[in-house]
Amino acid sequence: MKILMLTWEYPPRIVGGIARVVHDLSKRLIKDGHEITVITYREDESAPYYEDDKGVQVYRVDNYMIKPNNFIEWVMQLNFNLVAKASELIANGQEFDVIHAHDWLVANAAKTLKHSFQIPVVSTIHATESGRNGGIHDETQRYINDTEWMLTYESTEVIVNSNFMKGHVQGLFGLPFDKINVIPNGINITTFNSVDRDYEFRRQYALDNEKIILYMGRLVYEKGIQHLISAMPKILNGYHDAKLIIAGKGGMLDELKSQAEALGLANKVYFTGHLDQKQVQKMYKCSDIAVFPSTYEPFGIVALEAMLAGVPTVVSDVGGLNEIVEHQVDGMKSYAGNSNSIADSILTLLYDHALASKVSKNAKSKVKQEYNWNKIAQDTHFIYQKAICQTMAEKQANQLAQEKAKKTKKAKNIDTEINNLLEFKARHAYA
Repeated sequence: MKILMLTWEYPPRIVGGIARVVHDLSKRLIKDGHEITVITYREDESAPYYEDDKGVQVYRVDNYMIKPNNFIEWVMQLNFNLVAKASELIANGQEFDVIHAHDWLVANAAKTLKHSFQIPVVSTIHATESGRNGGIHDETQRYINDTEWMLTYESTEVIVNSNFMKGHVQGLFGLPFDKINVIPNGINITTFNSVDRDYEFRRQYALDNEKIILYMGRLVYEKGIQHLISAMPKILNGYHDAKLIIAGKGGMLDELKSQAEALGLANKVYFTGHLDQKQVQKMYKCSDIAVFPSTYEPFGIVALEAMLAGVPTVVSDVGGLNEIVEHQVDGMKSYAGNSNSIADSILTLLYDHALASKVSKNAKSKVKQEYNWNKIAQDTHFIYQKAICQTMAEKQANQLAQEKAKKTKKAKNIDTEINNLLEFKARHAYA
């Protein structure tokens, strides 16, 4: 199968989780014998316009040199170039069986290519604007929300990564329930092979006697980091030798630093900033507990990373996180937005070494069995087949309808001619 992936992020450009999903899914589909072409945004001038990424054909496009007035216009300009590159490839003989569009940022390009070349679209909705913001509050958010709806409407099949997201998307956009397919995100199960605890690396962030409580991810409101910081006084009151490491970047950085200082936690909360892939792997291995306290989380791939690394993991009871972790079996849950609940779950793991060992062992096994890319790629391929078959059936139905219309029109013309002849005969017979 020849598959075109449209995405606004692909390594080395990593904004959120989409880049890793597209990268890992594409690599797995290549191994299954499919041909993958990715068209994405070229952010870094050092990144090549074309790259053969171990079998994945990656084309990167610039945005137009015209400076946009806002982010929406920037996205629209990007879509123009995505369409231009895809059209160029098709004009040069490239064929695609299906287009896989990732989130609203490529919606207009996917729609244009669909109608221009009669290629079915499968879309993955990784998150929604309404979910991220707890509703739609301004015109920019409304535009994004409407674009998300348009993408799901134009898609033959829609993929979401959790049962929570299926209900959310169905209710938000009014889609037929059987059009939405749940396929979880996956993780490369060899990610932490040959990665051991690096004590020299660890000492850059914490003392040897301090237990590292790790948050890994973007610093944005819906990730709930503010509630984790608020939980630290209670945690430190019960277990003094603990330190919170917050790894990542985002718009809330200054606000979160101010919060930690206001609580007198400046020496117990450390902000690492952006970490590269090797540093991320080392950080997980150096940590004693990983915490993901999101208030909105469609899936939560960072939880899978922590679980695979063997780190006892605490998550909030929302969205995909709620489906990934079973409380006190392969992790711990806390009430979303509740600092006391977050502190209680963390303290339970700090006190109960047997429980911490049990949940980390079970979690690692669960990730390897249920969230490996082999199964996920096969399930995704099945959705591609559904979309292609449905599109072919619709084309055949349209052709039959057109043929029937032609026959009906021809029959009507014959009836008209017969009636004209009968009228002519009747007039002459009377004469």
